[in-house]
Amino acid sequence: MICINAEILEDLCQIDDELKAIYHNKDSVCIWVFKTRKDRNAFVEETVGMNKNQRTNHYNANYV
Repeated sequence: MICINAEILEDLCQIDDELKAIYHNKDSVCIWVFKTRKDRNAFVEETVGMNKNQRTNHYNANYV
């Protein structure tokens, strides 16, 4: 396990983990939040192989 210390907003910590999708690369960590577990799971399947910008665009087009 690798743990990186960071200050995370308490509001984000209170959201059920099953409603969050997390992506990271060498310079950032992204956390997308969904209304349902089904949406989160669909997003994960739909964005396999996408980079951060592609995932963000997909999220904005389909889940915002």
